[in-house]
Amino acid sequence: MIVVNPLTESEPYLVTTPVYQGPLDLLLQLIERAELDIAKLSLAHVTNQYLNYLENLPELTADEISGFLVIAAKLIQIKSETLLPRPPTRDPGEEDPGEALARQLLLYRQYKRVAESLDEIQKLDQRTYVSLAPVPEIEGKLKLTGIGISDLVAAYIDVNSRKPDEQGSLDSAITPPKVTIRQKIRHVTEHLRRFGRSSFKSLLGERSTREEIGITFLAMLELVKFHFVEAHQEKLFSDIEIEATQEWEGKEDFELEFGE
Repeated sequence: MIVVNPLTESEPYLVTTPVYQGPLDLLLQLIERAELDIAKLSLAHVTNQYLNYLENLPELTADEISGFLVIAAKLIQIKSETLLPRPPTRDPGEEDPGEALARQLLLYRQYKRVAESLDEIQKLDQRTYVSLAPVPEIEGKLKLTGIGISDLVAAYIDVNSRKPDEQGSLDSAITPPKVTIRQKIRHVTEHLRRFGRSSFKSLLGERSTREEIGITFLAMLELVKFHFVEAHQEKLFSDIEIEATQEWEGKEDFELEFGE
């Protein structure tokens, strides 16, 4: 048996707008104020309260009142079914009105909470919503089971005997990259002419420098800006898929946003 504190006339329900926000708002407020779960039994419990508040609503037009009456009719049906000695038989495929309304109310509450959260963000003058990256997976500790001193010594000798990478001169280190954005645009367009679509990683060489990667990325942004290609990323930090659009004509003589 569920015991709740019914709303009394000394605690009138506050309607803050001339036309209430909607029938689902009213029903949701009754459920939450009575501290009930959104279920068929709870919907039947608040039917009388819903009808009482419906009588006290300000004068509404026929279109405005129709939504409240539809919910009221469903509540009356739900309450009548809970009073029957046995559950009514339904045709195959016919949905239970109580379960349907409860599911609709749960979905409405979910969207309402999201809307309230976005409203708070707007009040704080925050025009963006940050999408946080997932927590990176940390690999387990290195297992050294079965590895002896002789194995470690052999590994050290092998690494120490390798020829070190040749380092370039200071002049070559500070020389600005010779590749340009327009050259990378030409590289991307030629690649898409051959394959139609490509991933961003496939546009890079095995030994691409940071400068080359950055310039290739800027070239892709230029092509996306002018709707020559479309770029898609399935999730954060995943590879970017690039595909030529219908407007693709292979023209490259447009003004660049990021310079040459």
